Amino acid sequence: MSTAILTGQPVPGSSLEGDLRSLGFDVRLASDAGEAETLLAAVPADQRVAVVDARFVGHLHALRLGLTDPRFAAAALRGAISVQPEARRALTRAVARESSANGGLAVTTDDLAERLTAALDADGVAVHRPELGTLVAVVPADPQERNEARQAVSAVDDEAVRLRSAVKARDGFFTTYCISPYSRYIARWCARRGLTPNQVTTASLITALIAAGCAATGTRAGFVAAGLLLLFSFVLDCTDGQLARYSLQYSTLGAWLDATFDRAKEYAYYAGLALGAARGGDDVWALALGAMILQTCRHVVDFSFNEANHDATANTSPTAALSDRLDSVGWTVWVRRMIVLPIGERWAMIAVLTALTTPRITFYALLVGCAFAASYTTAGRVLRSLTRKARRTDRAARALADLTDSGPLAEALNRLARGAVRRGPAAVAFVAGALVVLGAALAPYGSWWPVLGAVVYVLLSPVALARPLKGALDWLVPPFYRAAEYLTVLVLAAKADVNGALPAAFGLVAAVAYHHYDTVYRIRGNAGAPPHWLVRAIGGHEGRTLLVTVLAALLAATQFKIALTALAVAVALLVLVESIRFWVSSGAPAVHDEGEPA
Repeated sequence: MSTAILTGQPVPGSSLEGDLRSLGFDVRLASDAGEAETLLAAVPADQRVAVVDARFVGHLHALRLGLTDPRFAAAALRGAISVQPEARRALTRAVARESSANGGLAVTTDDLAERLTAALDADGVAVHRPELGTLVAVVPADPQERNEARQAVSAVDDEAVRLRSAVKARDGFFTTYCISPYSRYIARWCARRGLTPNQVTTASLITALIAAGCAATGTRAGFVAAGLLLLFSFVLDCTDGQLARYSLQYSTLGAWLDATFDRAKEYAYYAGLALGAARGGDDVWALALGAMILQTCRHVVDFSFNEANHDATANTSPTAALSDRLDSVGWTVWVRRMIVLPIGERWAMIAVLTALTTPRITFYALLVGCAFAASYTTAGRVLRSLTRKARRTDRAARALADLTDSGPLAEALNRLARGAVRRGPAAVAFVAGALVVLGAALAPYGSWWPVLGAVVYVLLSPVALARPLKGALDWLVPPFYRAAEYLTVLVLAAKADVNGALPAAFGLVAAVAYHHYDTVYRIRGNAGAPPHWLVRAIGGHEGRTLLVTVLAALLAATQFKIALTALAVAVALLVLVESIRFWVSSGAPAVHDEGEPA
């Protein structure tokens, strides 16, 4: 239970006290600042507490946004302020100053919430002020203003506003026009029955896994059922976020589940399609793994570019200006959002093709579509970077270095070479990756040429550590390393030409990709990279790449398959245990993905 301290004389006919109780607040009345101080001291330290002016007039949803959002330590509206335990001490000091300065006189309750908000601002506490739009939140000074405020409240349907704001402000065409118009009502239905976003997220995962199981049957009926269930899983995937925004049920665990389950659902579905195709005598595991690699590398490009420019100064570019001008033309916005094949369009395409065609055709279409999307977005970002006058910060450079996932070999070589490689890190990373992938692709299975390529790759790996990654194209270093590692595993497994090698490679890449996604969301939450011991334990990108090439050179194809499986299990166990430990801990950041449709 949270506590709301209502200051001043209650206003006859006001619904404020009932509104606060409906939001879960235990309402206490304070006639002066001294009494407010006494009531505040009586509230348990682990509870949220709000101070609200009794004259407040506004929509219930305005109060919900200003007083109950769990993401912020302190939040305020006109005439109301709410703090969570971490900001409680600052509020206590501010109330004590008000009480002692004014002698506890009743008149000091006028605008007390406003003065407390100003005091928290002065104390350096970040006070969130929600955007209300058409919602009303005022403190009338006289009866005439009160009547006008009540009329303004009556003129706006706050439930309609609440439903509308439950939908992401920026989303893909398919999601915006084919899913959100009705999924928001599913979210409201869930809220009224006490369901949580985490429960809906879990239901979405289970539905997608059942869809993957249906696809694995390899029958036409199974494929049709898989397509329908995948679409329903996506509806639930939209619903969980809308439910969180509708009812302000944000949580760290929920943010992590939503971020990781999307990838788990999609990649599990790829595996289901590959299993179904195998039942029909068609081996498409290489295509499935290729699709996973391409999609993961697309995300790494997104993450790296965004982190590189997250807090850059003088961040201007003619290419960006052209993009902004195109965004002023309505139809170009939707075309540009669709051609990048965001998750809604991508899942709709996969679902339809699964139901109507074969897994091979589905993967071909997916690879072509994602390759075009990746080329379009990456080319645009390269142009922006080359024409942009930006000064990148140490934080951005640290984030890019963490995203490279450099292990003990790269660190040791960097210390020995003392940062010898200082120019063109993106070009060096590209050349190093190309060497190891080409070595694996051009040599027969069992050859030592891929090992030689991997050795060169390892020797050049300190490029990400030699100097801060603040160059125009340095954000390409993590994607190049991801592509090199994943493609090396794919090529060597395909070269082994033994049943089960590619599924084992699929599992290994999935485990490593999870680690990389986990790194991204920790960085987004300003929690830094995963612990150094974990990165060292799983070898870093250069250690894993070298290990896989050595295993392929030393072992027979069947033994190589077993080794890949064992490596996949070991990496998965390490990264999952540490990731789960971190994300369910009290220190985990609340990361909510509101703006990236990919």
